[in-house]
Amino acid sequence: MKTLSDLKIAIFADGAEKAGILEMYARPYIKGFTTNPTLMRKAGIDDYEKFARDILEEIPDRPMSFEVFADDFAEMAKQARRIATWGSNVRVKIPITNTRRESAVPLCERLTQEGIPLNVTALFTLAQVQAVVDAVKGGGPTYVSVFAGRIADTGIDPIPLMAEAVRRLAPAPNVELIWASPREPLNIFQADAIGCHIITVTNDILQKLSLVGKDLGEYSLETVKMFYNDGIAAGFTL
Repeated sequence: MKTLSDLKIAIFADGAEKAGILEMYARPYIKGFTTNPTLMRKAGIDDYEKFARDILEEIPDRPMSFEVFADDFAEMAKQARRIATWGSNVRVKIPITNTRRESAVPLCERLTQEGIPLNVTALFTLAQVQAVVDAVKGGGPTYVSVFAGRIADTGIDPIPLMAEAVRRLAPAPNVELIWASPREPLNIFQADAIGCHIITVTNDILQKLSLVGKDLGEYSLETVKMFYNDGIAAGFTL
């Protein structure tokens, strides 16, 4: 079995709590960071730019993705250009559509031609992947973020789709594929095996990486002891 040091895939931490972000920044195997408005809202952040600039002061040397939050493409473009000025390591996240199902691909094409580094997010289909690749090929550096975990939630195996996405990105060397929304550490190894470039991982899953390579016999015994000790602590009798 591969160890973390054997992996070619870049692991990005996904979150919006400063303490957790800095904890992951201290780990050399974390190669970048992503966040989104939902995570930021859950973390209680009320000043988007202040939070972003504060984090960027602490982390100036690894990619950081910040997402636009408008639904109108003109306003998205305005926000994207502003976010891009916050740091040389910033990637601007653009959702693949707005809430009216209107494609953001033309906007991505314009922004990449301006040289703005992008992270095109919330992709679920190969048609979306292909449209983005065609639009940004030869432009600025771009991440294509496919939500493999959410695809798996629907009962569909995401691995064939993600492997095909890797193939479709091959003609566009400025584009890298992100395996987004993983559900377990195994997904990191699955993504690496198909040649995916990046995987974004939340802190709760990253904490489980200490289990990688653990002896299964010992893990079995620890589990048995846990059940036994909890039964005793609960005072169960028959």
